[in-house]
Amino acid sequence: MKIVIVEDEQPAYKRLVKLLKELHPDAEIVAQHDSVTAAKDWFEKNETPSVVFMDIHLADGSAFDLLKSVQIDAPVIFTTAYDQYAIEAFKVSGMGYLLKPIKAEELKDAMTKLEQMKRMFSINADKQHMLLEALKQPEYKKRFMIRFGDNIKTVGIDEIAYFFSENKGTFARTFEERTYPVDNNLDSLEQMLDPELFFRINRQYIISLLSIKEMKTYSKARVLVKLNPEVKEPPLVSSERSAGFKHWLAGEIYNK
Repeated sequence: MKIVIVEDEQPAYKRLVKLLKELHPDAEIVAQHDSVTAAKDWFEKNETPSVVFMDIHLADGSAFDLLKSVQIDAPVIFTTAYDQYAIEAFKVSGMGYLLKPIKAEELKDAMTKLEQMKRMFSINADKQHMLLEALKQPEYKKRFMIRFGDNIKTVGIDEIAYFFSENKGTFARTFEERTYPVDNNLDSLEQMLDPELFFRINRQYIISLLSIKEMKTYSKARVLVKLNPEVKEPPLVSSERSAGFKHWLAGEIYNK
């Protein structure tokens, strides 16, 4: 825990440091200032500490003057011999208000409140991060790195007409009628590809919407698809995927 103390009375400063060390032996007092000017200069040049303890009456002004002149993102706990500033202190988002001479129990309560607030904000930040991640559009595959012999090349997803499996291998067929081996099987590819553009019609084929040349009813529940580039035996949409295929063609979401 990194602490900054803004206090112009040395006895009050020493007492606060002593109480803090008793409560938090690992606490580090990174700076101590006795004036608005010195504190303002420090906050403008240094990283935000964990907490700031701030006397209200300072050598050249007040804590409120300091808060108006520089942005302090750390929680502030005010320390003062006067109780009439409490309302103003909380108006500027003070986390605590300790009357001098500071009592150990009151300091402990203020630090406990600070830790509780930090935990709450941390949980909320984690929840917000999870929500934002959930709302993000999924990143689908944009290109494939193809290896054939000693050669390596990339093939953009918009170049591929369909993927198919054959003899325990998986291949991509491009609109330019070139066939390339790919490292992923169809199950994996199904998760990588944009479902608006590609659909798995059966156990052997995942096709691009743009590859469909012609479709014919094969039976009540099945559809024969002629592709471009052509396939010797045009594939059939399997009966279990037929309903989803029709929704996909219509640009609709299909829930089984």
